[in-house]
This record gives sequence, C-alpha cells and structure tokens, in this order.
Amino acid sequence: MVDVGRARRLSKRIGTVVATAIEFEIKDPPLAFVTITDTKVTGDLHDATLYYTVRGETLQDEPDYAGAAAALERAKGTLRSRVGAATGVRFTPTLAFVLDKVPETSAHMEELLARARAADEDLARVRQGAKHAGDVDPYRLDGVLGAPPAGGAGGGDEDSGGPQGSTDRPDAEDTGDRDRFDD
Repeated sequence: MVDVGRARRLSKRIGTVVATAIEFEIKDPPLAFVTITDTKVTGDLHDATLYYTVRGETLQDEPDYAGAAAALERAKGTLRSRVGAATGVRFTPTLAFVLDKVPETSAHMEELLARARAADEDLARVRQGAKHAGDVDPYRLDGVLGAPPAGGAGGGDEDSGGPQGSTDRPDAEDTGDRDRFDD
C-alpha cells in the first residue's frame, strides 16, 4: 500500500539533501549554477525524479544545459550515497535528473501577455476617435416602448388601437418581451 505522506516527506528530504550537497560538498564547476526546484518519489519509494534549472554566470549569459546534465550524471552516485546516509531508508531511491522547463515557459507566457497588452493599447488608440456605424440603438422603436412603428406595421384598426383593442403598451403577458408588438 502506498503511503503518500511518507513519499512526500521523503521527496522533500531528498531534494534538500541533494541541493545542499550540490551547493556545499560537490566541487564541480558546471554544478555551481544548478538549482533543484522539485522532487518526486514513486509510491514504492524506489525512484526519485529531481527537477533542476540552470542559470548562466550572469543574467545575460546563456545557461550550459549540456554541461550541467553531464555534471549531474557524474555526481549521481555520490548524491545517491549522501541521500542514503541522510534518509536512513531500507532502499535508497535511484536518482533521475530532469531539466525543469517552468522558467522558460513562464518567460514565454510573459512575452505573450506583453504582446496582448500592446495589441489592446493599439486597439484602444484606434477606438478612441471611432463612431458607431449606425444608430446608437438600432433596435429602438419610434414612440413608446412596445408601440408599433409609424405607418401601422402592427396591423389591425388604427382607430381601435390594433387587433382586439390592444393598446400601445405591452400587456401582462408581454412584460419584458420587447421583440413582439402583439400576441
């Protein structure tokens, strides 16, 4: 039976141990710019996947993804032995390192949002001096709300107020029904 809480605690512990070992104990130059972002452990606690990001020496420099991946593969045995010593579990999980694409994805999303904002600003600038093509309210009726337009389009006798003596105002059935003049 899978103990989800235990797997979660073990994954946090593994992430902490590996990050600390990379930062303070392993002296491989490509690992200086590696950050462990997340850790997942399988339900049987035999495999751990560690997600990492790599940054360049400066913000303008491109990260060395291949060098960091090679350095993590070289240090995998040492890191696994440190995890085994620090966790005290019966079977030390195997470690797999996966490049975390979240920062690149978020940067791409920010770029898309900036483009959308610029397009909205352009549209607002164009819309500022624009006027409606037709009437402000094209569905407006002449006269009282619900009254037929001038010219007797409602049908019926003009002097009696329309068919079956209807008035210019909607009856109880037509309350809120603005698209019909008569039933």
